[in-house]
Amino acid sequence: MVAPLLMLLQMTSVPDVDILKSGPSLEIGDQFWSNLQKALFESMSFSGANTGLSMFGNSLILGLGFAIGKVVISMMAAYAIVYFRLKFAMLAFWLIFTTLLLPLEVRIVPSYEVTQKLGLLNSYTGLIVPLIASATATFFFRQFFMSVPDELVEAARIDGAGPVKFFIDILVPLSRTMIAAIFIIMFVYGWNQYLWPTMVITEEGKYTLVQGIKQITQGLEGSQQVPEYGRSNLLAILAILPPVAIVIFFQNWFVKGLTESDK
Repeated sequence: MVAPLLMLLQMTSVPDVDILKSGPSLEIGDQFWSNLQKALFESMSFSGANTGLSMFGNSLILGLGFAIGKVVISMMAAYAIVYFRLKFAMLAFWLIFTTLLLPLEVRIVPSYEVTQKLGLLNSYTGLIVPLIASATATFFFRQFFMSVPDELVEAARIDGAGPVKFFIDILVPLSRTMIAAIFIIMFVYGWNQYLWPTMVITEEGKYTLVQGIKQITQGLEGSQQVPEYGRSNLLAILAILPPVAIVIFFQNWFVKGLTESDK
């Protein structure tokens, strides 16, 4: 798993002409910092808007907005299904759950049409909001809430805690590890999104990092000049770092969050 990343890193340190001639090698060159500067600060288009840093920021906004939105919406949906005596609670849950059979690719056209009619194209709102409903996260939070002892609910009711206070002061702190686990999953999923941003975003200033890498890849295929392997490989490494870092540093929370619902 590490070998391809080391190969990418090696190719960022040698001139692009050498890569074109001989491909990857064991040689370590002196072009890393110049390629890093190109990847971070130089644009890949005539507009000058989509530099590596700007695309990294857009991807970060998408990943965080995607993850936070899904956690909040899913927690509230699961809370309503488990703790409120709704007449059609189970029907609502299974309707939510069956949306797992309809991935984004199936509903991409109606989702895009709704987003367009609301005037949300080329905006962070249009990029994030249509995707934040999550059947998977709702299912995990529902299972966790069902494992909370009834005595805790009764004690909170005796102490005068209303539905909002019980949710914020008791359920949210108890759900810390579950929130962390769902956040990690959804952040990685949102960070790696390509199809939806490509449909919604046409302004180069709002391109995500994955879109920028695809743009460079297309340029490599059709360019008559020496392809910029160094910059493209550095952008690929930059796109890998945040998801890997989150999983590595929060792996304990991730494991606990996915196993605590069985208690």
